Amino acid sequence: MAKTPSPRPPLGWNSWDCYGTTVTEAEVLANAEFMAAHLLPFGWDTVVVDIDWSDPTARSHGYNDGAPLTVDAHGRLLPDPERFPSSAGGAGFAPLAAAVHALGLKFGIHVMRGIPRLATAADAPVLGTSHTADEVADRENRCEWNPHMDGLAHTHPGAQAYYDSIVALYAEWGVDFIKADDMLWPYQGADIEAFSLAIERSGRPMGLSLSPGRDLSLTRLDHLREHATMWRICDDLWDTWSDVEANFARFARWAPVASERGWPDGDMLPLGHIGIRAERGEPRDSRLTPAERITLMTLWVIARSPLMIGGDLPTSSPETIALFTNADVMAVLDSTGSREVFREGDLVLWTADISDDAGYVAAFNLGESELTVTLDSANVGMPGAFTGTVRELWTGKAVPTRPVTVQSDDARGVAPGSTAIPVTLAPHGAHLLHWQA
Repeated sequence: MAKTPSPRPPLGWNSWDCYGTTVTEAEVLANAEFMAAHLLPFGWDTVVVDIDWSDPTARSHGYNDGAPLTVDAHGRLLPDPERFPSSAGGAGFAPLAAAVHALGLKFGIHVMRGIPRLATAADAPVLGTSHTADEVADRENRCEWNPHMDGLAHTHPGAQAYYDSIVALYAEWGVDFIKADDMLWPYQGADIEAFSLAIERSGRPMGLSLSPGRDLSLTRLDHLREHATMWRICDDLWDTWSDVEANFARFARWAPVASERGWPDGDMLPLGHIGIRAERGEPRDSRLTPAERITLMTLWVIARSPLMIGGDLPTSSPETIALFTNADVMAVLDSTGSREVFREGDLVLWTADISDDAGYVAAFNLGESELTVTLDSANVGMPGAFTGTVRELWTGKAVPTRPVTVQSDDARGVAPGSTAIPVTLAPHGAHLLHWQA
């Protein structure tokens, strides 16, 4: 099935970590304006309205059973006009999308797999067909964690017609990016194919992101590449070290297959001012330590994961915004051959390629204490007798190196003929090195 390749993983902002189900039009625009003014030059260009934008009773910390979702006569969700006033009168997200586009950005929305239970109960007609919602619904394949949707019975032709109708509406609104949820756990192959086909039939290029990624296997790779732009490889990620650390093993599996054919996604970046009206926790600055924030960003960029900022941009600290505006760090997304090359004890090493005489090394300390190690240049993809320069990208500082001609205590483990590269890593910290021969 035709799919527009994405030469770089998508970069943007998503409303979930800070506003949960309750984000408003004003809050979306405030983040879009901040992105355009401060982040767009560094590649950040997509603004995504996450779940429950049709629920006028949306609240923080969960979903509402029996919510009076805003739907049209054909069972298609519409924005709640109280939270999104420009959608009044049937305009939908078109005015908000136009405002985001005017800033030079892309506009995205979250959708759930299936058809609203309200539409099924009302037996709404499926647009352009003689079928109804009750005929195409599959009540046995409902989402396990969200109470709003029935599944779709893809043996019925009206199921594809329903997806065609909603994606055609999104195309009319000017949507550029769709985060389709409840697609991967369990794996909903028929829904993925039907949604991908609906995008193709809409005539408008749209990125397709699939969530969540719990228990996702590499055996699905070809199918994912055929139908999606990006796909989650984990469940929701929050601002705890255990969530970040768990993604090291997942990225080690998935990063080597990241390419313009599709992007394994480590989930949103829970950085900055989050929890304002979110699912989990109260308003706060990210609970990750400064070192852990560097580690998160370093792992995500060297694994070439999509990057979706979760914090409210206008109210996040300058130190947080600086994590997203380091041009040298963001350039790592354009590398190739990302891979874990070493894992022993608390030390994890990754490499990525630029050319035959340049590349990147990421050194991570998963431990609770400071870690000082001496890297062997040949062990991290550099020429053995390396005489070039090494620079740490977060600080911009040069890293001293020295050739090793004989084994010595201060270069233990470095083979003679290699170059020693000493690094000291904070607890849960990282260095991101650029080397040039």
